[in-house]
Amino acid sequence: MGDENIYTNDGTVDFRKNPADKTKTGNWKACRFILGNECSERLAYYGMSTNLVNYLKSRLGQSNVTASNNVTNWSGTCYITPLIGAFLADSYLGRYWTIASFVFIYVIGMILLTLSASVHGLKPECVKDDCNPTGSQTAVFFAALYLIALGTGGIKPCVSSFGADQFDETDEIEREKKSSFFNWFYLSINIGALIASSVLVWIQMNVGWSWGFGIPAVAMVIAVVFFFSGSHLYRFQKPGGSPLTRIFQVLVASMRKYSVKVPADKSLLYETPDMESNIQGSRKLEHTEKFRFFDKAAVETETGNVKGKVDPWRICTVTQVEELKSIVKILPVWASGIVFATVYSQMSTMFVLQGNTMDQHIGPHFEIPSASLSLFDTVSVIFWVPIYDQIIIPVARKFTRHERGFTQLQRMGIGLVISIFSMVVAGSLEVIRLDNVRRNNYYDRKTIPMSIFWQVPQYFLIGCAEVFTFVGQLEFFYDQAPDAMRSLCSALSLTTVSLGNYLSTLLVTIVTDITTRHGKLGWIPENLNRGHLDYFYWLLAILSLINFFVYLSIANFYTYKKRRRLILSLCKSNDSDNSDSEAQAPEGDTHKQELLARIVMLIAQKVRLTDYLDKRSAYLTQFAEEANAKIDQIGENALGELVGAGARVCSTSFISNA
Repeated sequence: MGDENIYTNDGTVDFRKNPADKTKTGNWKACRFILGNECSERLAYYGMSTNLVNYLKSRLGQSNVTASNNVTNWSGTCYITPLIGAFLADSYLGRYWTIASFVFIYVIGMILLTLSASVHGLKPECVKDDCNPTGSQTAVFFAALYLIALGTGGIKPCVSSFGADQFDETDEIEREKKSSFFNWFYLSINIGALIASSVLVWIQMNVGWSWGFGIPAVAMVIAVVFFFSGSHLYRFQKPGGSPLTRIFQVLVASMRKYSVKVPADKSLLYETPDMESNIQGSRKLEHTEKFRFFDKAAVETETGNVKGKVDPWRICTVTQVEELKSIVKILPVWASGIVFATVYSQMSTMFVLQGNTMDQHIGPHFEIPSASLSLFDTVSVIFWVPIYDQIIIPVARKFTRHERGFTQLQRMGIGLVISIFSMVVAGSLEVIRLDNVRRNNYYDRKTIPMSIFWQVPQYFLIGCAEVFTFVGQLEFFYDQAPDAMRSLCSALSLTTVSLGNYLSTLLVTIVTDITTRHGKLGWIPENLNRGHLDYFYWLLAILSLINFFVYLSIANFYTYKKRRRLILSLCKSNDSDNSDSEAQAPEGDTHKQELLARIVMLIAQKVRLTDYLDKRSAYLTQFAEEANAKIDQIGENALGELVGAGARVCSTSFISNA
């Protein structure tokens, strides 16, 4: 087997910083540790967050609105801090060392949270169900929560990308496995969530909060052990330097050359002559026609070279320009995920509060906590992931002739539609529940004789929507991101969840403010039997419907990223449609296609190198001519001064003799 088949071609290295050997590193043998880490970490996260709204109400004495807003604000922070971790991973530390650093902050937060619920003096003193927390006890509890938010910020954006790094994108077989990885990665998340929403929530409500928070802390320690155990098998992408610096360089260079005209021949735009990009850990990107203003940054001018050196704030490579274009292109897709995340956040807030008013009994003696119904969301995900991977994709592939069944944007769009139905179902259930209250005068009852299991369909639909939208987002943002910005783009996808939680907080605050005017109880009062939670669900359904139509227009105009090794394929059949840029190879002809693509790529590189050398040759010729002229001028001046000096010496000598 030749070296080209032994080692990866995507720039990854092993733990000793040698080129990664395909037979000894990466692939599923490394991913099992990453999946184990993710499962345990999600068990820890959901174990303390799923029932958090009830802890805030029962132990910290907060109202429905305050508790709900505190949960969504904290959850939103958990999904905004990944921008910090992503920046460090892409710029300096790499994904592995970023995860390794932040897991310890996470563990400290989990331990402090457990202490705040179990140690005398830190936990609130309660008499029956009446708790009176002090200001310092509340402060310690929230300090623990936000330490966890910071810790998760270094893990969330890196784990999925780090797992995908274990598959060589230039290898067709491994590329197919990578697509499946995102499905199984999300499945591992939900296995952890299943245990958390069932076993741990029951422990919190029936055994105690000290055990309910202590077990997730132990799970987080297990996650750390899982992660470090696979270190010798991992493949590592080198950090490529600050992506924000490169983005600002393109913006500044473009603005400086505002009046410069972009040449019609795009081969004249500046690019390094090497086969590899000058951005460490990144492959070159082909020029695209969109956002042509940024192409000005790659137009060569006299001011771009200072003493033979390229000034990156005056001239940027085509690859660097295309990095910025890639980020700008995915921003509308990113924004369309915010409303979906708002719908998703209702599982930990409004769904729980709605369930609190319903009959939670299973048989005469056992009660299921309302927060535990989120396990049906998890069951739905666990059910749909293998169905999607093993059945839906092969069936869809026959009709779409796309190797993934659906494009990533199609997959996300299907999830958005399903999320609309989840809100319609939740609203319909609330209409039925309130009608039951009115007909039987149950206004002042804590729970009504209506089974909580009527909530199962709305949870199940959200779980189904997750498989399409959230998993599709993971794959989309990794696939469409520039190589050296993948952690940053993964973090960007997570910020939709953050902004979705903040939007939920904003909506609840606005709705409460407007609907409680003139002494009214409002849509979401303390006693939901006298409110109109159904109106809030209808509002979310309408927003989701509007968001879907906006998404359709965004997806219709989106063009997928061009990769150098793929766009040169001689076998792609339709360059104009908005399907994935990965051309479909005819069966049995894959090797020939790859070989032809490489030949074309080498020819293109040769042409580009020749152009580059011609330009440099002309520059050196001009420089030599100017240097010779300068030397001649200096020589003539020196000779003139010498003749003058000699004349003066002779004149002085003659006068002296006279």
